[in-house]
Amino acid sequence: MSDHLRARAPLYILIALFILGSLLVLDVRSLVAPDEGRYAEMAREMLLSGDWVTTRLNGIKYFEKPPLHAWMSALSFALFGVGEWQARLWNAVCGAGTVLLIGYTGGKVFGGRAGLYGAIVLGSMVFWTAASQFNTLDIGVAATMTLALCALLLAQRDDAGARARRNWMLLCWAAMALSLLAKGLIGLVLPGAVLVLYFLFAGDRAILRRLHPLSGLAVLLLIALPWFLLVAARNPEQPHFFFIHEHWDRFFLKTHHREGPWYYFLVLLLPATLPWLPLLPVSLAQARHKLPGQFQPALLLLIWVGFILFFFSYSKSKLPGYMLPVLPAMAMLMGATLERAPKMLLNAAAALLALAGAGILAAWLCAGMLNLSPSDATLLATAWPLLVAAGVAALLCALGGWYAARRGQRCAMVLALALGAWLLTQLAMSAYEPFGRHQSGKDLALMLRPQLTAQTPVYSVGTYEQSITFYLAHSVIPVRYTDELEFGLQQEPDRGIATMDAFYARWMQGAARGEQQFALVRADLYQELLLHQLPMRQLANNDRVVVIAGR
Repeated sequence: MSDHLRARAPLYILIALFILGSLLVLDVRSLVAPDEGRYAEMAREMLLSGDWVTTRLNGIKYFEKPPLHAWMSALSFALFGVGEWQARLWNAVCGAGTVLLIGYTGGKVFGGRAGLYGAIVLGSMVFWTAASQFNTLDIGVAATMTLALCALLLAQRDDAGARARRNWMLLCWAAMALSLLAKGLIGLVLPGAVLVLYFLFAGDRAILRRLHPLSGLAVLLLIALPWFLLVAARNPEQPHFFFIHEHWDRFFLKTHHREGPWYYFLVLLLPATLPWLPLLPVSLAQARHKLPGQFQPALLLLIWVGFILFFFSYSKSKLPGYMLPVLPAMAMLMGATLERAPKMLLNAAAALLALAGAGILAAWLCAGMLNLSPSDATLLATAWPLLVAAGVAALLCALGGWYAARRGQRCAMVLALALGAWLLTQLAMSAYEPFGRHQSGKDLALMLRPQLTAQTPVYSVGTYEQSITFYLAHSVIPVRYTDELEFGLQQEPDRGIATMDAFYARWMQGAARGEQQFALVRADLYQELLLHQLPMRQLANNDRVVVIAGR
């Protein structure tokens, strides 16, 4: 082994352990409804139908989001089979890949250990760690936007050669195209607005000559435009719904019922960046200083964080995952700060981690005071061992960090705090499995699935259980239910049943022919079915749905 490899062996081992750990935890939880079940089912149907253009949910046209996540998950299913960890694989790749990208970019742009520290910070942030294991679209758009950001930072370095600058900028344009396919126009609007604001605040006019706009725009259109043209040609109703309802209305109107106060994301910074929040004010303050006559990466990162938080804070639609794109930029700034941060800030981060662990243990001790239903009490009792382990891990790692700091071992302290935060997140998410399995309806689906054939009708009365459909591997016929399926059912009304009377008639016809048929009935509607004396028998139930079969 060469001296270079021997010197970097600890780093390679750390990277390998991080990647291995990130993959091993993908299969420990059921797919939680609604998001995880929804996006897994869309990918399963895409693979089954062979239609990679028209995105569908439960066999019904579903145009709320672009197709990148469904493509990647369907590819995962094609390569490794249909399952829970396969459904989350794209998220894990995005999460871990962005951590490594921050490490590389931070090292190149800021030098020293800034890249290493930035990667460690991002890889242990609670929200980033959790999102990397949770099957939603947010980590995908955050990863592709961060790829665009990092490519821009690497391209605009003062010491970058002409060829390297061109290649990095073309990658930046390609990453924006992927962001567009991951979540829509924010993949272009947010990076573009940040660049304009940087130009205005930094006075760096030279950057406009280094963007390669013509060749870059050609790359962007080559990657992103074909799907938009194909889906519009096959589904003329898609552009208006996607660009107006899912962009304009979502940002300016309250039609999606996801509003929150203006300080929504500021409050979420505490759990999102745990345990590194004490470093954030100093990191942002240091980044505000202007350096005329040269590229200013820290200022660009500061504008990225500030504008994206402002954008989503102004939006009428707010969800925690919307803030994910700012976390890598924060981590890179914190990584640069960590090299010279006073011990007081590091101790504050350790104290925050210890406080989180102590809070979990205090909740365990006070759990008997909660007024829970018998079923919830049973589920919580099952979850407590892992929750207690999460609290203990956080406390022990915080203590280890303090000990390392006292000995002047800064890198060891950072690693200890990162390990504590990572274990806290993973153990807490694993502890949720009793609730998640119940919420997903997995056991009901696995009970029913062996009795189904491709032609067996399964009705979903007054509800649509996102994860049950995936575990059934069988679409359902929605009855008196629209919600997010409303637009698709308007285009294809024959895929649903609008009224209970129409359902009763269909059920009775199937019973008269002696056909095997099943229904997932919203719990409060089950009594209504009994009053109509439908020929049926109850197979199973939980607190949300009752599973019935024709007699």
